[in-house]
Amino acid sequence: MIVCVAPSPSIDRLFKVERLRPGEIHRPTQFVRVAGGKGLNAARAAAALGADVRAVALLGGHAGRWIADELDRTGLPLVASWCAGETRTCLSVADAEFGFLTEFYEQNAAVSAEEWEAFTNAVQNASAASAWTTVSGSLPPGAPADGYEQLAAASARVAVDTTALAAARPALVKVNAGEAAALTELKIESVGEAVDAAQALRRRIGGDGHAAAVTRGRGGAVLAAPDGTIWQGSLAADARYPVGSGDAFLAGLVTTLDGGDGWPEALATALGAAAANAEIAGPGLLDAARARELAERAVVAPAARLKAE
Repeated sequence: MIVCVAPSPSIDRLFKVERLRPGEIHRPTQFVRVAGGKGLNAARAAAALGADVRAVALLGGHAGRWIADELDRTGLPLVASWCAGETRTCLSVADAEFGFLTEFYEQNAAVSAEEWEAFTNAVQNASAASAWTTVSGSLPPGAPADGYEQLAAASARVAVDTTALAAARPALVKVNAGEAAALTELKIESVGEAVDAAQALRRRIGGDGHAAAVTRGRGGAVLAAPDGTIWQGSLAADARYPVGSGDAFLAGLVTTLDGGDGWPEALATALGAAAANAEIAGPGLLDAARARELAERAVVAPAARLKAE
């Protein structure tokens, strides 16, 4: 079982318009609403890929109740930890004419010390029997500075997607290039620089036995495996709806590893899942068959060999 932890869930809405014009009234041509936030996007993607998934989410108010009901409707098991504040809503607006995506992210509601403690207890209890636990996204106001350290201690195999690492030492950290640059203070504009960042992140979370992945959008991804091998993967694909692709990438990694395959196979699956996510409006709503088809097209090889070529 894979447990996907969502400390900052949201109702994610996507409006598609012919053209986004500031100051004007728009009538969307398409509207999608999902139980989102990075943790729930990862849970939905992992479930679509065939994993046995359970989500643990910090929820509050009417929006939180809608998320719980929506996950129940779609058959995704949920452990809800409730807080007094209202769960946020986030909006993405897709411009059909120019292909732009404009995003509006509402601030998380604050949590009390008691609410945070109840949430971490729920995560620890759910993760006790899990093969992998993923923790994704920001922490809500009121969470302690070592919040990710607490969550990363829930299981022996925890994968995180965050810049709030602090002193956490998860089994795997996955971030995009901008986040990796912020964490390592390295400039990341090439494969070689992404390799340096992945190695630095791997050392930061414990070195041997730990892994780090840095995604680069259309530039693919770099993975520093637990044994120190560096893999680089690329996949030529469309990216009309990129929101949630990083979450699908993380889901592809842990789902493949949970199935017993190795890190190169996990990287290929992750790239396929991310690309499949970008083809469908709504984060985490990928088609498993399409993800597998795209994964077969991914090019994965040791980074040193690719750089030599």
